[in-house]
Amino acid sequence: MYDVVVARAIHVLSIVIWIGGVCMVTTILLPSLRRYFPIQERLSLFHKIEERFAWQARFVVLLTGMSGFYMVWRLSAWNRFHHISYWWMNAMLLIWVLFMVMLFVLEPLFLEKKLHQMSNENPERAYKLVQRLHWVLLILSCITIMGAVMGSHGFW
Repeated sequence: MYDVVVARAIHVLSIVIWIGGVCMVTTILLPSLRRYFPIQERLSLFHKIEERFAWQARFVVLLTGMSGFYMVWRLSAWNRFHHISYWWMNAMLLIWVLFMVMLFVLEPLFLEKKLHQMSNENPERAYKLVQRLHWVLLILSCITIMGAVMGSHGFW
């Protein structure tokens, strides 16, 4: 079972990097940009900084998914997705799918263009949308992490 221990360590480390990055962007970067830069510069600066983090986020989200699916496969834990007491397994999968779609589909194919268009029309509205989206993702992620830690230790 050493393979499962290693997979869990990779899984947890990936989540720490991934959601830690989301937390830093949501609670530090976005508010700082709002406070210290005029609206015309905010989204441009955010995009430049996020562009650098995006590849890291994509990598750790993939690593999270691979390690998570490996553990479910190795432990034959597929049936847990059908029990309400393991709701956190479904929540983890949902958060992972949301980020996968966001990072690999919506952002590169649609959101970047749409955000650029919105920022030209109404930059304040576009910035608020980015902030709200990050807060929603962070809150859902934190609830999921709490549920998963508590659930994996028998709380539910």
